[in-house]
Amino acid sequence: MSQITIQCRLVTSESTRQQLWKLMAELNTPLINELLQKLSKHPDFEKWRKNGTLPSTVVNKLCQSLKTDPRFAGQPSRLYLSAIHVVDYIYKSWLTIQKRLQQQLDGKIRWLEMLNSDAELVEISGCSLEAIRTKAAEILAIATPESDYNTPDTKRRKTKKSKNSSTSSLDRSLSHKLFDAYKQTDEILSRSAISYLLKNGCKLNNKEEDSEKFAKRRRKLEIQIQRLTEKLTSRIPKGRDLTNVKWLETLFTATTTVPEDNAEAKRWQDILLTQSSSLPFPLIFETNEDLVWSKNEKGRLCVHFNGLSDLTFEVYCDRRQLHWFKRFLEDQQTKRQSKNQHSSGLFTLRNSRLAWQQGEGKGEPWQINRLTLYCCVDTRLWTAEGTEQVRQEKAHEITKFITKMNEKTDLSITQQAFIQRKQSTLTRINNSFERPSKPLYQGQSHILVGVSLGLEKPATIAVVDAIANKVLAYHSIRQLLGDNYDLLNRQRRQQRSLSHERHKAQKSFSPNQFGTSELGQYVDRLLAKEIVAIAQTYKAGSIVLPKLGDMREILQSEIQAIAETKCPGSVEIQQKYAKQYRVNVHSWSYGRLIQSIQSKAAQIGIVIEEGQQPVRGSPQDKAKELALCAYNLRLARRS
Repeated sequence: MSQITIQCRLVTSESTRQQLWKLMAELNTPLINELLQKLSKHPDFEKWRKNGTLPSTVVNKLCQSLKTDPRFAGQPSRLYLSAIHVVDYIYKSWLTIQKRLQQQLDGKIRWLEMLNSDAELVEISGCSLEAIRTKAAEILAIATPESDYNTPDTKRRKTKKSKNSSTSSLDRSLSHKLFDAYKQTDEILSRSAISYLLKNGCKLNNKEEDSEKFAKRRRKLEIQIQRLTEKLTSRIPKGRDLTNVKWLETLFTATTTVPEDNAEAKRWQDILLTQSSSLPFPLIFETNEDLVWSKNEKGRLCVHFNGLSDLTFEVYCDRRQLHWFKRFLEDQQTKRQSKNQHSSGLFTLRNSRLAWQQGEGKGEPWQINRLTLYCCVDTRLWTAEGTEQVRQEKAHEITKFITKMNEKTDLSITQQAFIQRKQSTLTRINNSFERPSKPLYQGQSHILVGVSLGLEKPATIAVVDAIANKVLAYHSIRQLLGDNYDLLNRQRRQQRSLSHERHKAQKSFSPNQFGTSELGQYVDRLLAKEIVAIAQTYKAGSIVLPKLGDMREILQSEIQAIAETKCPGSVEIQQKYAKQYRVNVHSWSYGRLIQSIQSKAAQIGIVIEEGQQPVRGSPQDKAKELALCAYNLRLARRS
């Protein structure tokens, strides 16, 4: 997406701030809390949790029933709509996470059912271990007819690191085939043979199984299942307790009552140690015409909101973002002067969010805290060429919808009126706004920038010419940051210090939610800016980023490879070294880094592609292979 978020501070009189605070803190936030609680007690809640989706109208219906409740009555209609959007967003995000956790839990439970020791496999199948190995060799030969997987581990030669990535990829593909084969067969011997292969890494193993190691492995899996189960049952959105009533009630209960069990004691402890937000939920404005822009007698840009038209705010922002806010006013003025002959679908502003930011000092909350407006803008709509691109996309979408609806013969009056509104929108959207001209970015499709992510080196890039199959340039993390490389080490020292403080707080059962600086985010933006600049220099058609789902395996493989290099031979020493290495080098926020690159690339118009980063190899080799794999996948889709 080519959208970014900008922000400004809103300044107004104390009485206006007090009025807005009371609306948000005393009416809107309690309404959101009540909606969250009602959703968790809904009869279809478990069905939503399993499906990972929330019906589009359920929150709206619940909110309509609460409008007459004296606790929430008297709010402007826009605030009710904002509460619906907030709750809908919270629960959809939560259900997506729950669905992913449920899938992980189901997979681990299925694997636990399959994971049996050699002795258990012999007992289940009623065959000897040798017969199971023979059957496993047959299954392996069918699954990988041209590979050497049927060779025992003791006879396989060690390969170079550069070959390990393809081997690891083959292992993953083979394991998926074996899991599918296990589900499709009911033959006990075949199932036992597949279980034998999967627990041995899709290989035959002539060594005798270590019963103690297997027991530890099984116990580790059981603990993972237990932890996932606890996550699924405990993480229900509860809202914000601005008055600390729940905290005080829990404190009173904990000091006057003996807990029934450890679980109840831990639940009390979690509530008492969790620092509840003291700020109300933000107000969400989903349409760009909910905000009305103007200038006051001093010439300062002002804004007020539909539904809160009696509350006007002055805009205070950074000079680097001032041109965006001026554009918002220009867009609305253009539409007014043309008597609504222009479409708001081409407004640079897309949606916004009004929120309070935590302040310091003593006094009333509306005096201490600051009002901030977050605006989402489409960077393409800044220029005439980008606006034309968006206009064509929207016009095509509307035309397609109208054509599809007109094919129906039994349209209701409401549907006909809706089609007329769409046709009116199509007419208005063809009226262009006066905007500066800037040629769109044109890259070469065969030039790709691969970005590999890692633990020690958060980002490494390779500029690849896919047709010539050669690398045009490599850039390490040090080269990407240049004079700012010291910021990376400073961020790691901060992470290490915070981790140490958090560990001490946990041992003493003290609050352990420590704030973090924005240094890591600043480093991410520096990296994103440099990566996109390099892509522009080489006229790259796309930037290839790894899939976040593979990061756990990538980081684990990197740590294991470093441990094997530093401590050859002893497995125990390798494990100790890996543990200490994790302490010294904290994991980077890869999701934040990827988002920064995506946002910066979208502003320029560079396409973002995703690929599977190899597990083995140097960071440079991983970046190169990532780019080449993405290009080959693109060719395969076209054919």
